[in-house]
Parts: sequence; C-alpha cells; structure tokens
Amino acid sequence: MRFSLRRLRALLLPFAALASIPLHAQSPGIKLTPALVVAGSPEIIRVDAPREARVEGEWLGHTMRFFPGHDGNWYAVAGVDVETPAGPSVVKITIHRHDSLRESSTAISIHPAHYRTTSITVAPKFVEPGPDEQKEIAAEVDLKEKIFSSTAAEPLWTGNFTAPVPAQPTDSFGTRRTFNGKLASVHKGMDFRAATGTVVHAGNAGTVVLAQPLYYEGNCVIVDHGLGLMSLYMHFSRIDVKPGQHVAEGDRLGLSGATGRVTGPHLHWAIRWDGAMLDPAKVLHMNLTGLR
Repeated sequence: MRFSLRRLRALLLPFAALASIPLHAQSPGIKLTPALVVAGSPEIIRVDAPREARVEGEWLGHTMRFFPGHDGNWYAVAGVDVETPAGPSVVKITIHRHDSLRESSTAISIHPAHYRTTSITVAPKFVEPGPDEQKEIAAEVDLKEKIFSSTAAEPLWTGNFTAPVPAQPTDSFGTRRTFNGKLASVHKGMDFRAATGTVVHAGNAGTVVLAQPLYYEGNCVIVDHGLGLMSLYMHFSRIDVKPGQHVAEGDRLGLSGATGRVTGPHLHWAIRWDGAMLDPAKVLHMNLTGLR
C-alpha cells in the first residue's frame, strides 16, 4: 500500500503533538524560573496579568505575595523547602480585576536533590542541653516564631543577592549531619570559611529584625527583605547593627566568629522564604535585576 505525503503527515500529527507536551506543563500565563524544580530551589514566578489587577498565589501550603514588575508582569519570589519530598505539586493563581476573578493552575514536578551525610563533634551541651539551656532554647523558639511571622508587605531587596563575605563557601547546604554520633539534622544554610574578625556584609537590602545572641546560632542577625524572604547570619564574634535598622546590599552587619554550635570560626548564611529553607548558592544565581 502506498501513502501520499499528505496522508502520512496526517497519521503522524497526533504523535508529534503528544511528544511536544512537557512533563510538567506550565500554564501559558504562569512561568517558573528555573523550570526544573528541586528540593531547596528558590523560584521566580511570573504571572501575566493586567497592571490594575491583584494577584494571589498558593503553592505547597504557602501563600505567594506578588508585586508588579517593570515589564508589566506580576512576580513572586518563592521556593521549595530543602526537606520537601519529590513528587507532583500544583501552583494555584488567582487574579482579581474589578469585580471579577480568574483562577489558573499549573502542575510542577519537584525533583530530589542529592545531599551528603557527615558527622560533626561539638560541645556536649549542644547535643544534650540541660534544663536551664532547654528553657533558653524554648524562649528563643518563641522569639524566632514571632520574628518570622511578620514581614514587609513589599519587596525591600534591590537587584541580585551577593555573598556576605569574600571567603570560600563549603558545599554544605542540605547535608544531613550527625552531632557527636547522636543528633541528626539537615544543614539548612551555606557555610563560609571566614576567619574570626572577617567583615560580614548584607546579602541584599532590607530591614534588620533580629540582632542578638542565640543558643545554637550564637550571635545572630536576621534581615527581612520583604514578602516573606529573609536572610540569616550566624556565629558572629561581634554584631554591628540593631533591630529596625535599614541596610543596603553590602552594608556591614558585624564580624564573623565561632559563637554558638560550631566546630570553629565560620559564617553560616541561610535564606528563608515563608518557612521554607532555600539553597543560598541558588539564590546567588537568581536574576532579580529589573523586576522592580
């Protein structure tokens, strides 16, 4: 039997259409960057909506706060916690305009991130704290929950994030650590090999919301960058800022040290979005320039 070229194309067209469908199709009006989402990924979410609209979003139980970009689109900075299991998820978007609303969603596959396991030896009090230390830790948990529950209603950051110290970072984010052979936890930040006294700079503009000693974190500074995005700096030998102080990218926050639960002098830098701990190395590669 002989086939004409036209008939052959008609037979192959449905298969070509199937082959062109991505594994995690994004809605035409919703775009995630980067498109490949892994545990610990920060994400820039773009929504095509009119300037006069109000855009809301929900993903993995988190509320996404959108702001209008210079290019006429709406944006949110969001992310996937380092301990989120691999599997399907759905980004839901609601666009309010005048007296109407439009809802859309896109399916996103979350892929596993492969992290190492390591053992660390620290002072025994950081593995088995006594009754007085446990009271101190409990009070600090309440304090941090209060700090994290409030954030600026608009973006405070300016441009891209930069490294807080001119030092070599370690590949430590997501590492599952065993302390003194007993306590296992996931390392939720990036460590820099910074000698005591190294100047620590703000990774981006924001408002200082905490600047004080904590049990595990040592001398700690937290900066709110707005819309749920915060950066945490730990183990300072000296703090040079106060709560309520506005800082620009590159401003001095203090000096690195070895306070809190450490094995030696270094800076622990963490990025938090609405309770999700994100990979700082990936945050440093985010292109936020020109969004606002």
